[in-house]
Amino acid sequence: MLKVRSMRASSDSHSYLSTAKNDPRITPVGRIIRKYKVDEISQFVNVLLGTMSVVGPRAQTRRWGTDLYTRHEQRLLSVRPGITDFSSVVFSDEDSILNLSPNPDLKYNQIIRPWKSRLSLFCIDQSSFLFDFFVISVTFLSVFNRNLSCQLISRYLRRHGLDHLARVASRSLPLEAFPPPGADAIEDGSFYKL
Repeated sequence: MLKVRSMRASSDSHSYLSTAKNDPRITPVGRIIRKYKVDEISQFVNVLLGTMSVVGPRAQTRRWGTDLYTRHEQRLLSVRPGITDFSSVVFSDEDSILNLSPNPDLKYNQIIRPWKSRLSLFCIDQSSFLFDFFVISVTFLSVFNRNLSCQLISRYLRRHGLDHLARVASRSLPLEAFPPPGADAIEDGSFYKL
């Protein structure tokens, strides 16, 4: 996957992978790249090459990412990764959510991943030309009014009987720890002690 580098070259060797808003691994130019989503533009080359699609679950790293997936979440790996889906809009402020966390990876896996995975699985199940057009539309709208985009996604989910997921997607309530799809327990951090 082609990406524009926004972090220092040694950032992969860091003890955590999730990126908080004021992460010291991000270069000064990288802050601008991330703020204006320039790093996302290069992914259209991947779409042209056929290794990514416009709509689909975001690509994840193995280390502390897909290695933690439950059997249910592994279905996210059965389709080509995409540039956007509902989770990309709802959690576009992921770096702010993780800001100042002593363990951003654990916090990500407790309060973001469970919902991102559910949103992405829903998008896989809904896949169609009209649905993809809706996802692209709310993604474009989110550049100007993220709150409205989240409300539209929330309404869509509510129409499909997913009230709890709709409340999370609205982002009107604080995020709480929750088990990932197919799990009975909230991530406890034991994976990070290996």
